[in-house]
Amino acid sequence: MRDKFLQRGQAKDIDVVTVGNGIALAEKVAAAIGAGKVQVFRNFGTAQVKYGAWELEFVGARKESYRHDSRKPVVEDGSLADDQNRRDFTINALALCLNEAHYGALLDPFGGLHDLNAGLLQTPLAPAATFSDDPLRMLRGIRFAAQLGFQLSEECLVAMKEQHERLEIISKERISEELHKIMRCGKPSGGLVLLQETGLLPHFLPEVSALGGVEEKQGQRHKENFYHTAQVVDNVAARSEALWLRYAALFHDIGKPVTKKFVRGTGWTFHHHEYVGAKMLKRIFKRLRWPLGEPYRYVKKMVQLSSRPQAVADEQATESAARRLLFEAGEDIDDLMILAESDITTANARKKQGFLDNFQWVRKRLAEVEEKDHLRNFQPPLTGQEVMALFDLKPGPAIGEIKNAVKDAILEGEIENDKEAAKAYAQKIAREKGITS
Repeated sequence: MRDKFLQRGQAKDIDVVTVGNGIALAEKVAAAIGAGKVQVFRNFGTAQVKYGAWELEFVGARKESYRHDSRKPVVEDGSLADDQNRRDFTINALALCLNEAHYGALLDPFGGLHDLNAGLLQTPLAPAATFSDDPLRMLRGIRFAAQLGFQLSEECLVAMKEQHERLEIISKERISEELHKIMRCGKPSGGLVLLQETGLLPHFLPEVSALGGVEEKQGQRHKENFYHTAQVVDNVAARSEALWLRYAALFHDIGKPVTKKFVRGTGWTFHHHEYVGAKMLKRIFKRLRWPLGEPYRYVKKMVQLSSRPQAVADEQATESAARRLLFEAGEDIDDLMILAESDITTANARKKQGFLDNFQWVRKRLAEVEEKDHLRNFQPPLTGQEVMALFDLKPGPAIGEIKNAVKDAILEGEIENDKEAAKAYAQKIAREKGITS
């Protein structure tokens, strides 16, 4: 109903609530319209009927709440009023009557249509009780605010700040679902800032929350890194829908609180924060039950290399620096450049344009090097087997030393990226090391 009133595209799913047995009603409807098999989820008391492009989900009216220390909700049969009372927000308690006598009548016991028109999120019952009964509603509220551009009522915000510790009883899988939806918004910062300001964020991403705040010593202050990070995420979101690139933006500075140091005469430093941040990611992925396969490797690489494009710009984009960046980033070089350019959040227009011009020069150098040396999908010209055959060697450290020397020579531009040049250089290194073929 909410999306229909907001005209958010053509919905293809309809939720039907009935007083009584939702599964039994689904079976009768399926038989009446010739929809075929009914998919039943008995653990949840729901059933789904597919009819053409439509998905109809049926459920009996119910009451639902969490015990104080349980992650599993207690579900009981209830009246229609009970079912509407348990809704998270008034805009989600809207319903149309399907009974013949009042067909099409709007059921709006909490003024949800008014709140919808006002862009306001508030709970049907007292927010403290609503959020305590199901703490996930706090995340859902923040997600709706970010997705719809709505405002949470002051009462809801106060209750979230009071009830934030209740989030601990919610499984990390369910938290992750809501976080992913926030990160997929057009402007994720709306949700991220609310998560921080309500005290919810430290319960599942303390590393990001720790970016907040500014410390001052000897009259010198460092950047407020949380709001900077939120802006970087928005900048990436404006250019890419890739979820894990947005997470790379969220995590790109998480090593700063750990590495922060004040040096007299220099000011605040965050040396090697990218490498420290990259090492912190495995703990985050495990905590939120995220896959430790390709998404983890991708985000880790993006975080670890997040400052490298700027370093290449500082080196005036020499061929050697560009080669190494291409080699390290590989197929993800375009995403890395988006992240680096999105990291520019200065309000000084002249300064910002200077940074962007530098990155444009880096992009030009990368394109030139890629056309010449084909490093985006770099594979060593000599395999370990070929090195062993060339010098009649058995497996051992010398193989790796020769391969690395060849790789470094290619990246430094000393030799061409081809097999014959690699063989000649390998023989030179072998002679220097006293290895003969």
